[in-house]
Amino acid sequence: MKRKYIFLIVIFGVLVAGCKEEALPKPNAMLRLEYPDTTSVEFVTSNYSFSHSSLAKIESEKGAIKVVYPRINGSVFLSYKPVAGNLNQLLSDAQKLSYEHAAKADNIIEQPFVNDADNVYGMFYDVKGDAASQSQFYVTDSTKHFLTGSLYFDVKPNYDSILPAAVYLQEDIRKIMETLRWKE
Repeated sequence: MKRKYIFLIVIFGVLVAGCKEEALPKPNAMLRLEYPDTTSVEFVTSNYSFSHSSLAKIESEKGAIKVVYPRINGSVFLSYKPVAGNLNQLLSDAQKLSYEHAAKADNIIEQPFVNDADNVYGMFYDVKGDAASQSQFYVTDSTKHFLTGSLYFDVKPNYDSILPAAVYLQEDIRKIMETLRWKE
């Protein structure tokens, strides 16, 4: 009889312990970045003008323009070159620069850009993966002006971590391309 009670107590203990909900580890928290709506600010040089987010500051660096986003820790580097019978070389260099990131990139998506009304033509490269630059672009009028741009962050590339900021800045890069106007 004593064995029967011990057996029932053991069975009851197993059932009670077995009904307990399994403890699962909590998932890692995901960083939520929110960027405020901004106004557009126009920037003018002797060769071109464009609009960009009011979150950015413009710096001049060795003949190039640096559009700095201090809050996001990123920058868009712009480099202007005149076209003087060297359009094929400028296009080749811009495309080669974009594909130098292919070793670390998971994918590079090319998006052609055409603005016939303002004579602005180019290509936007969306770089996926842990590459040094998440976006590259070039625009030209094919006769006088050529502008390249590259997005860089002041941190080690970790695609998952910088993706929200990269997407936000890619929208500003598109704004730069869409509002670009050449000076004659």
